[in-house]
Amino acid sequence: MQQEPTPPTRHLRIREARGHTVLELRGEIDIAAAAELAPALDRATDRPGVRIVIDLRSVEFFDCSGLRLLYRARSRVLERGGRLHLVCTHPLTLRVFRVTGLSRLLPPQPTLEAALEQPEAASGSL
Repeated sequence: MQQEPTPPTRHLRIREARGHTVLELRGEIDIAAAAELAPALDRATDRPGVRIVIDLRSVEFFDCSGLRLLYRARSRVLERGGRLHLVCTHPLTLRVFRVTGLSRLLPPQPTLEAALEQPEAASGSL
């Protein structure tokens, strides 16, 4: 059974799926949204060995503040021996990931199912 707690912000829904914490971001992820999201992402990435999926399919706009959130989440997860996977289908966001190199560090998957099936060794490793 999947637990679906109340979202801590209007930009985030957190749930569990197949041993992963799924963070569904939505709306416009700009500097204001990033300030709201940061504490929740820090809480979600604070456990040793945590397995996280960040799902960006409902994101309409994603700026450098969102990139900082993803880099921070990735660093925190790796420091704790966990794994981080990314789901993204928006062409402009994917372009930003390619230009900044994030797509090499966190290869985006097209679906949540694809992200959940990723081998542990391939997810967010250095």
